[in-house]
Amino acid sequence: MKKWELIEAFLIRFIKEEITKTGLKKGICGLSGGIDSAVVAVLAKKALGENFKAFMLPSQYSSKSSIEDAKELCEKFDIDYEIISIAPLLEAYPIDDKVRFGNFSARMRMAILYDKSAELGALVIGTSNKSELMLGYGTLFGDLASALNPIGDLYKTEIFEFAEYLGVPDSIINKPPSADLWQGQSDEKELGYAYSQIDPVLEDFVDNRATKEELLKKYDKDLVEFVIKKVYQNQFKRKPPIIAKLKSRTVGHDFLYERDIRL
Repeated sequence: MKKWELIEAFLIRFIKEEITKTGLKKGICGLSGGIDSAVVAVLAKKALGENFKAFMLPSQYSSKSSIEDAKELCEKFDIDYEIISIAPLLEAYPIDDKVRFGNFSARMRMAILYDKSAELGALVIGTSNKSELMLGYGTLFGDLASALNPIGDLYKTEIFEFAEYLGVPDSIINKPPSADLWQGQSDEKELGYAYSQIDPVLEDFVDNRATKEELLKKYDKDLVEFVIKKVYQNQFKRKPPIIAKLKSRTVGHDFLYERDIRL
């Protein structure tokens, strides 16, 4: 319990400081009815109070329970929210392929969030956990986009523990992880492994810097190869665009002012 108390206090301060140092006071996030965005919304509400607002952005394929669960969370924690359907955007640009459709849906949701951030003078708070970031299980300029991310260093299995500590409703904690991009979509079915299998390998490989040979002594060969391949294959999703170096000082190479630099 002490662990989560310390993490909660640190992340509340992180959200508040990272937003206020920009000169802004407000933050927003997308609230899907899933566990990651629920944890972020609770933290953001505690950090920003009335200066935080959540947006539910369902499509015509979103499950009704997603909105109901998100509303339950907002009622429990007194979170201001707005519902905006992305169905008209998806109907205007029909896509047959499920993966492309999922990516497009994620980008439409983020386009709305960034427009709302401009309208409200707020920063977009990210909701991707460390498991998703390391596996590349997310959409560039979609759900991976944000100005700050309080849970990006917590693995998915840790998010479940944290959510329970924070008092997130059981209806959210107990549902199978899903981006809710189409009917019946399941994160773990798409990945081919449960997070309870993936996370120990990721933690050993990423945080403990175990070699492939060391991992193979502890875990299934196919699982190890899957995790390592995903980590390397999706490095480009975790980096800003690479700029070709032509001048003496180039953004991303040696023009390395701190993010919070001041005149």
